Amino acid sequence: MSVDAWSSLKRRMEELAELQGVLATLSWDQETQMPPKGAAARAAQTGRLARLRHERFTDPDVGRWLAEIAALPTKSPDQEAALRNIGRDYRKATKVPADLVAALSEGAAHGFQAWLAARKANDFEVFRESLEHLVSLRRQICEVIDPNAHPYELLLQEFDPGTSVVELRQLFARLTGGLRELIEAIDGVEPLPSFGDRFPVQGQREAFRRVAEAMGYDLTAGRIDISEHPFTTSLGPGDTRITIRVFEDDLLGGLGPTVHEAGHALYEQGLPWDKVGSSVGQAAGMGLHESQSRLWENFIGRSAPFMRWFGNEMESVFAGRSVDADALFRAANRVAPTLTRVEADEVTYNLHVGIRFELELALLEGTLEVRDLPAAWNDSYEKVLGIRPPDDLTGVLQDVHWSHGMFGYFPSYTLGNLYAASMGATLEEHIPTLWQDVERGDFGNVLSWLREHVHSRGHVHDAPRLVADAVGERDHVEDLLSYLWSRHGLLHGVTRPLS
Repeated sequence: MSVDAWSSLKRRMEELAELQGVLATLSWDQETQMPPKGAAARAAQTGRLARLRHERFTDPDVGRWLAEIAALPTKSPDQEAALRNIGRDYRKATKVPADLVAALSEGAAHGFQAWLAARKANDFEVFRESLEHLVSLRRQICEVIDPNAHPYELLLQEFDPGTSVVELRQLFARLTGGLRELIEAIDGVEPLPSFGDRFPVQGQREAFRRVAEAMGYDLTAGRIDISEHPFTTSLGPGDTRITIRVFEDDLLGGLGPTVHEAGHALYEQGLPWDKVGSSVGQAAGMGLHESQSRLWENFIGRSAPFMRWFGNEMESVFAGRSVDADALFRAANRVAPTLTRVEADEVTYNLHVGIRFELELALLEGTLEVRDLPAAWNDSYEKVLGIRPPDDLTGVLQDVHWSHGMFGYFPSYTLGNLYAASMGATLEEHIPTLWQDVERGDFGNVLSWLREHVHSRGHVHDAPRLVADAVGERDHVEDLLSYLWSRHGLLHGVTRPLS
């Protein structure tokens, strides 16, 4: 009977993965192709599918199969992972009514369209009602899962199992203190120049395609499109798609997101998709997912060797037009407070994340009302970064996440930066020719290491354990601060004070 339970559980999880792929397809279409008047029908479609998926997952048979597998005297690593991953999700899902699940899916579909309209009007009020509805739904869902738990704690487990609010508060406090020390040192130095050359959009898209392919992104199993907010999505085995933004007057504004999203896509394409039914064939948390994008975007993509290679690619695309690789490198590592997270330098970036973390906590705790969010956002930016948004577009409306009801995701970016710093240090130790390879546009050794130590392992363990297995017991905060001081200290002519 236990063999039947294992086979039955895997078949059901494969079915749910297929339904999730359909939902992802509808979401991708909504953000890239769908006409605005299709919003109401799309909300109904996603709500129906979300309800169906929820009902199939919370079927009592799933609980029975899990119990039978748990009773086995010996279990395979895949079965142990399934009991942890699927069991954790099943226990939560069985407490949530299907009506709430459908309402959240529909609310997210409407919320995204309201967010787009608010951005177009540069007016938070256009989005406010939708956001209030999404916050309310998330609170209701957390309440039925565990009325005694901190709601944000429950949301964190959706994106980064193994992480807690207490740990994040301590992490942000320590990291923020170290970052302020570096920022204060750089403040006294003349800012590095920005890069202002203009390039036709179509040529940039070709250059960015070459970058993604050189990194290892398989375009026979994916595609690159344009969207309001860059993202990566997997629709199923052999179909992982990315979107980017391209600006005629901002080459780096398109390059960074391209490398970032390609990093996400490489992780998805390297997962053990044949183990989806056991839950091993999926990412081990969004912090680990972000580590893959941030490792490529920052550690590799902002390096001088990478810029020398990319400069040559640009000259090839633009028929010999000279591109100053050193100017690109210096501009890519320019440190200056900015209003927009996705345009932030890597020194100040995590301060943006910290602001969102605190605002989300307040929203979910009920100590901050949605109507007061724009003012709270602006006050936080003035306090933490010394700049105040002049409008909603450069302030509270800049991120797409809340329009999808994705509260609890933002800390994943900082976790990703921390994991990436330790992985970068480990890569330098294990690949002596790392930077020579990068300058030639040969990223094979980097991808091979990631495939072996991260991608192929899927979700056999939660992210903290997987990262420790890959890099050893390292201090991730110290690794990130050390890396930032090393690159930016050298560029800005400052040295880290002795502790």
